Amino acid sequence: MSQEFEIVREYEVAVAPRQVWEAVTDGSGGWLWPMEYEPREGGAGPFGSTVTVWEPPHRLSVRSEDVGSPTQSLNVVDHTIEPRDGGRASWVRYVHSGIFTDDWDNQYDGADRHTDFYLHTLREYVTHFAGRPVAFASAAGPAASSAAGSFAAVGRALGLADGTAAGAAVRVQGPDGAQFDAVVDYRDPYFIGLRTDDALVRFFGRDHWGAPVGVSVHDFAPDAGPGAGGSPWKRWLEGVFAA
Repeated sequence: MSQEFEIVREYEVAVAPRQVWEAVTDGSGGWLWPMEYEPREGGAGPFGSTVTVWEPPHRLSVRSEDVGSPTQSLNVVDHTIEPRDGGRASWVRYVHSGIFTDDWDNQYDGADRHTDFYLHTLREYVTHFAGRPVAFASAAGPAASSAAGSFAAVGRALGLADGTAAGAAVRVQGPDGAQFDAVVDYRDPYFIGLRTDDALVRFFGRDHWGAPVGVSVHDFAPDAGPGAGGSPWKRWLEGVFAA
């Protein structure tokens, strides 16, 4: 049965509204995935959406009635950005709403939890990497990683102890036997976020919703090529779940 949903978040971040606006409209590859907006009301937005409000740097809203998903028939995303601390900081209200047409509880839970992780990653991006060119890549694990409880294997394969929490500095076991230093900037049973000097690496426990575990890489290194981080991490995921 079709049912409306609404996910609302409010947060502050210590950068000017213009930087948040640019992250949302031009720099989404640095924290979500690359998206493009036609910069006007009535313009084209991502995934066939239409820009319904374009008021830089304070308000962006997009709406889609052709979501391309069998479980959703309407999608609306709205960002309101207001200055704080004399314009040196920002208060942001984020609203994601629409209609789920099937599997409502599962769809809502997934969207709700992903929202927290994505908006946290946005704050990491504007705080540490704003304005730097980015190469984005993502990969999904094999079908075996869809099994409930699979995500725990990711933390173990990275070399994270069960008690390793956000804020910890760690030495991580990465693709092809490589190790690298990182800060765990986010960790709960559903997601792991790692930040290095040149990248944000995000792991998604989508097995909780019956989908394969995923990884995305936002690479800000000067020599990063388009999509360069995807294949090594895909091989890594395949190795983690090979058994």
